[in-house]
Amino acid sequence: MSAKAAIHKEVFVPHGEKMLAAVQVKRKTKKKIPFLATGGQGDYLTFICLSVTNKKPALLTITKVKKFQGSPAFVKRSQWAIDQLRQVNGIDSNKDSPEFDLTFDTAYDQWVAGSAGEKCTFVQILHHTCQRYIPSRKPEFVNCQSKLLGGNSILHSAADSVTSAVQKASQALNERGERLGRAEERTADMMNSAEQFAVTAHKEEELL
Repeated sequence: MSAKAAIHKEVFVPHGEKMLAAVQVKRKTKKKIPFLATGGQGDYLTFICLSVTNKKPALLTITKVKKFQGSPAFVKRSQWAIDQLRQVNGIDSNKDSPEFDLTFDTAYDQWVAGSAGEKCTFVQILHHTCQRYIPSRKPEFVNCQSKLLGGNSILHSAADSVTSAVQKASQALNERGERLGRAEERTADMMNSAEQFAVTAHKEEELL
């Protein structure tokens, strides 16, 4: 099971939530922590997750999830309601970058994702979700590539791919139908010609 699948199952499902997106991150400037929650020193994994409750009205949250060295479980460390998010900074609007900043009412974090693609997917889903669920006072998205905020986005590209596949399949079926139709017409013409030949031959035999 992947880390993200495990987070969804262990952290969100028991609380009646569905994880919409997650990105593994590291701080740009790592904080010095003298001890860990497990009681010892060591490394840990950090994920920023976007989730929504299954019950309506839907409540969205951004959660910082960690997994400490030596522990098999993922644990929540911090959580913010989506309306506490003030700004998402994509750092560079001209190229893919793994860096991004999140500004909340009471917190500010600078992150580096595992890859530029993983960060871009997370920011895109976050933007799409904010546009859908937040009626007013939406967070500001700055220094983000236009493909993440609309246009040729991953979400739209996926939909376009499905639409394109359906159109191609429909076109192929239509072309096949046309070919079958033409074949049926030729078969009918041949049958008519054969019948006419048979009738003519029979008449000639009677005259003889």
